[in-house]
Amino acid sequence: METQKNETIKRGEFLRSLGMSSAALMAFYCMGTLTSCSKGGDDDPDPNNGGTGAKVDFTLDLNSNDFKILKETGGFAYKDNVLIARAKSGNYVALSKICTHENNLVAYRSINDDFYCATHGSVFDLTGKVTVPAGGAGQANLKTYKTALSGTNLRVFED
Repeated sequence: METQKNETIKRGEFLRSLGMSSAALMAFYCMGTLTSCSKGGDDDPDPNNGGTGAKVDFTLDLNSNDFKILKETGGFAYKDNVLIARAKSGNYVALSKICTHENNLVAYRSINDDFYCATHGSVFDLTGKVTVPAGGAGQANLKTYKTALSGTNLRVFED
């Protein structure tokens, strides 16, 4: 009978086993071979809505299990590339869920009534404007969308 032994290997040891030093990896990263920071001026890192090219226009049923959290002040949810939150004011806010620094996920923080990227610390206000840029000056704002509530149906759309 053959047994398997589970061993934990540290990241540095793994990379050395591949024959790549951290300096070599950083060189690849900086040359753009690996994903790196984007410095583009576009407000939405994915203006084509996931490659579909379609404009954002959908309706959420706030009674459904996926979106009932939006009935509560401070609740938020994701739908496709959009983050929808119910702000402290009770208004619904919808914007791109992708941080404009390095395309990471943004979350709503009800305690601060803002949007936060935990990866590098970018902060955005309720209008999507950058208030604390992670990538330095020039970080783009988040794309915002309009919302319209009709009963328990919340429409999220762009012009």
